[in-house]
Amino acid sequence: MVESEVIRLGSLLFTYPVIRPRRLRSSWLIRDLVAETTLKPSDLIMPLFIKENLNEPEPIKSMPGQYRWPLNDKLINFVDQLVNSGVKSVILFGIPEHKDEWGSSAYDEHGIIQRTIRFLKDSFEDKLVVMADVCLCEYTDHGHCGVVKKLPNGGYIVDNDTTIGLYAKIAVTYAEAGVDVVAPSGMMDGQVRAIREALDRAGFSNVAIMAYSAKYASSFFGPFREAASSAPKFGDRRSYQMDPRNAYEALKEVAMDIGEGADIVMVKPATLYLDVIRLVKQSFPEVPLAAYQVSGEYAMLKAAIMNGWLDERKAVLESLIAIRRAGADLIITYFAKDVVNYIDEIERLF
Repeated sequence: MVESEVIRLGSLLFTYPVIRPRRLRSSWLIRDLVAETTLKPSDLIMPLFIKENLNEPEPIKSMPGQYRWPLNDKLINFVDQLVNSGVKSVILFGIPEHKDEWGSSAYDEHGIIQRTIRFLKDSFEDKLVVMADVCLCEYTDHGHCGVVKKLPNGGYIVDNDTTIGLYAKIAVTYAEAGVDVVAPSGMMDGQVRAIREALDRAGFSNVAIMAYSAKYASSFFGPFREAASSAPKFGDRRSYQMDPRNAYEALKEVAMDIGEGADIVMVKPATLYLDVIRLVKQSFPEVPLAAYQVSGEYAMLKAAIMNGWLDERKAVLESLIAIRRAGADLIITYFAKDVVNYIDEIERLF
């Protein structure tokens, strides 16, 4: 006989069956059977910093376990490990030898990322999805994401229209090198349209765009700026990156990028913006959504793990599951290589 309970609402009585959720939590096999959220190596994208004129991997102090990579067999060996473990996608960030006010190394056909794309595609062909960040912050001597224009009052602005023209040039040189996905991250108005039109004109309609659509002016980007040598020399990026106090504004940014031709949209950072991830996915369920677990999120978890305050496997998996549960289809994470060593234990850990 089914157990039931009776409740009274005004003068009416209602009978309903007793629900006991713990029945479905009694063993790891049953928990795994009814789990709502999955996490696979193919859901993950590994960020890679490639530094010009480097011979050996260079540790990144603020991101223990992460490196700036040389353009040689050391990089190939690392990426080969990723591919064999099931992580099939990387996103590239360049650290050039030469920087100037225009970020000209970024759109040099022989630039560090253009050469890296060719190197990886020659080595892995269709076994690896190669994505590349499209921005100028790593390439300008002032560290801003675009061309800086001085104002008569002594101030400055980042010149939006000049900048997106350069983004388009970068994207085309990446496409010529064989990139699969370009990822504009500068948060300039019209950047996706400028890139899509340039790629199509150049005959690269098959190259996809993953837009950093909702990129917040976050304090959690600090370790990345050390890793990529991209901290602004003056001012900040709040005039073009989003205000952390705003959530619904992200829907406008995402809608604009989709309308301009973005194939994938992104929320960055991830863990502190799970509400934004959920909001975007509910509003645009048909569009693939990426989330970037950024350098500061990595550094916080890594510090707690190294101090013995958190269990690495449980904490990392829980953080990634939370991002997936909120609605992200893809996750850019510095844990991508490590987590695949224990991702198949996920059902037992939870």
